Parts: sequence; C-alpha cells; structure tokens
Amino acid sequence: MAESASEPLFTPGRVDVISMGCSKNLVDSERLLRRLQAKGYHTVHDSDAPCGEWVMVNTCGFIGDAKEESINLILQLAQAKEEGRIGHIAVMGCLSERYLADLKEEIGEVDRWYGKFNWNLFIDELPDRAASGSAAAPRPWERQLTTPAWSAYLKISEGCNRFCAFCAIPLITGRHKSRPRTEILDEVRSLVAKGVKEFNIIAQDLSSYGLDLSGGSELAQLLDEMADIPGVEWIRLHYAYPADFPMDILDVMRRRPNICNYLDIALQHISDPVLTNMRRHIDKEGTLRLLDEIRRRVPGIRIRTTLMTGFPGEGEKEFEELMDFVRTQRFDRMGAFAYCEEDDTWSARHLDDSIPEEVKQERLQKLMDLQEEIALELNTALIGQTLRVLIEKNDPEAADGYAIGRTQWDSPEVDPEVLVSHCTAAPGEFADVLITGAEPFELIGHQVGSDV
Repeated sequence: MAESASEPLFTPGRVDVISMGCSKNLVDSERLLRRLQAKGYHTVHDSDAPCGEWVMVNTCGFIGDAKEESINLILQLAQAKEEGRIGHIAVMGCLSERYLADLKEEIGEVDRWYGKFNWNLFIDELPDRAASGSAAAPRPWERQLTTPAWSAYLKISEGCNRFCAFCAIPLITGRHKSRPRTEILDEVRSLVAKGVKEFNIIAQDLSSYGLDLSGGSELAQLLDEMADIPGVEWIRLHYAYPADFPMDILDVMRRRPNICNYLDIALQHISDPVLTNMRRHIDKEGTLRLLDEIRRRVPGIRIRTTLMTGFPGEGEKEFEELMDFVRTQRFDRMGAFAYCEEDDTWSARHLDDSIPEEVKQERLQKLMDLQEEIALELNTALIGQTLRVLIEKNDPEAADGYAIGRTQWDSPEVDPEVLVSHCTAAPGEFADVLITGAEPFELIGHQVGSDV
C-alpha cells in the first residue's frame, strides 16, 4: 500500500539527541534523555540516521574543528528537515551558549535555540505525552546512560576560574561551581544500584572542587566517601589542574584500592616563557616538583597529560625544551594539539599568533612520534605481568577470537585497550590477564587459567 503524501517521513513522538564534543557534554545529553523519557517521548542517542519529530544537537564550541563539526551537522539536519526526514531542530550546548545571536541569524532552519545551561526549557516547552501519573519526575542528577551499563562519567563541577590565555572554557561555562557532595554520592549510589562499577570523574577543573562550597578543597573527602560505597570498583580522575593541586587526594589514592592509580592532568608546556604567556599560574620548577611528588606519594601511578605546540613565544629552543621534558618524564598517556587562536581569549587579544601552521603541525608530529616510542617501551615492560582487566567486548564468534578490555590505567575512548584471548569473562566483568605482547597503544594477553 502506497504511503500517503500527507504522512510524515519522520517518527512522531521520537526525539533524537546527538552529542558533540566531550564527556561533560555527554552527561548533559544523558540528563536530557531521561527527562524526555519521563515526559513520554521515545528517545534515540547518536543515531546514524535521525528521523525524530525533534532532533536536539548538543554542540561543542571548544576549538575550531569542533565548532565546524557542530555547524556542519546542523546544516545537514536542516537539509533533512527540508526533505521531511525530521520534524524540527533544536540546538543546545557550548557553541550556542557562546555564539547564540550569530547562529540564530545564520541558520534560520533551527526551530529552537538553547545554551549550555537552560536546556530544561526544551522539556518544559514540549507537550506531555506520558500517561497521567505514570512516574515521578526525575531527580536533578538522574540520567539515561549511553555508556556501557557498567561504566559512567560523573561530573562533579562546572565552569573554571583559571582563565588560561588560550582557553575559551570560562567564556562558555562561567565561573567554577561545585556540586554538593551529598548530591554526588546519591547519584553514585543510584548508579551502583543499576550495575555501574566504574566511575570516571570529570570536571573542567577537578583541582578546584569544593573551593566554592567551603573555602577549601573537598576532593579528597569526596573520593574517600565514594570509595566507601559498596559496588564502586574503579574511580578514575580526569582533568586536574597543576596549580593549587589538592595534594591530599594522593594519600587517598594510595590508601584506597578502588581508586585507580591514574591521573589526567593537562600540563600544556614546560618552558617558562611559554607558561607565562599561557597564564598557567605555575612554572617549570613547580611542575617538576609536582610530578615528583605525585609519583612519590602514589607509586606506580599512570599520568595522562595534554601538551600544546606552537603557542606564541614557542621558538625552537622552547620546543626542544618541551621534547626533553617528554623524554625525561616518559608520560604513560599523552595527547597533544597545535595552538589555534580562539575568539575573545586573552591570547587572541594580546599575543601575536605568528608561528606558521606548518611549523605547529611539524612540531606536533615530532612530539607524538616521540610519545609513540615511549608508549611502546612502557607497554613492552608489562609483558609477563598479570593485570586486572575490565572486559568490554567479548564476542565468541569474532574472527580474531579476542575480547577487548581496559586496565585501571586506561580511560574509555582515549587510552589503550587490552586484547584478550581465551576469555570467558562477559562484558562488564573483570578478568586476570597475563600480558604476552605489546604495541604502542594496545596490550595483548590471555586470561589466566584459560587453556592456552
């Protein structure tokens, strides 16, 4: 039977939510999904072929490439709307928080615009499709997980007071605001009850957690209380800031076995002239002293950092100083990017972005080539050791016969994986794995006790 021309191509009552950018954005999308479901809508996250009555795009506005990706997606959805494949478009998140007036003027096909913090208005403005009295309203922190059932991101604060020269985050998120500990712990207990055992703690600035609540850092206390909750197997820390680092968390990490020996701390550079230009509030001596103390207090800790090439003031001497820093420190995990001037930041207003792009990229490649060599050496040193691995995929029919997992030193999406042969553990379970081989960004092994 032929479809009536009057029938929509999209699915009434369905809302597609598409998340761009970082895990902090993802948490906001998950909260949105939960509220949409409570209102009676069918939700789909990150569909390859969105066909909802509404499509909500949670945008990223951090760097140029991310902004361009968000805009291109909105334009593609505008075309889909014109063709009748989706009903309406809504936009939220960092990009629209920062450039709302310009976006409204340039992309008229979008039906509703929201920023990073007022997306609840979208829920309020939608008709209620839920049956009368069907369920209690979600608590503020409740969400529909889009990550595997055993793993969740836990956002403990929003915003940043640091105002580094290159960074637009404070312009988007505003001042640092910590969530109350009691609320966070209630969320953790709720997630554990649903089967979550791995918690990746995230914030724009983990080091400042609690300063706005009590005048002092509360991160160590939060970690201690989280570690006490039965069912919490792994707690992993992301996005600490090196200046004013809360040293007391190191004693908690060493003492509590379910806090991973892992720290994600963006250092950006090591040369004093560049750090001064970056307005990083710490110098080379302070950085080296901090790294030494972290490793002294938490033996065996794995440090992930992020570095930048081509920032104004980085000559060949400063870049070689950065290379020597990486050679000496031998970071277990490292990412890097080339400097890109961002609108309205301090560096855009006051510094000359005169280093050619090809030089920035050449330096970036040299830095990452060096890190690949270091990563291979560090992974090779693990051959013969038995590691506890959280299994994420295990398909007995897979052609290569490998399950895939991660150690406590590996954060989802960004860090190496472990390929495990002869694995009987199901996804979400832990397995003891003997490491038998290594590549720069993955380990190879078999489950202990298996018939190899």
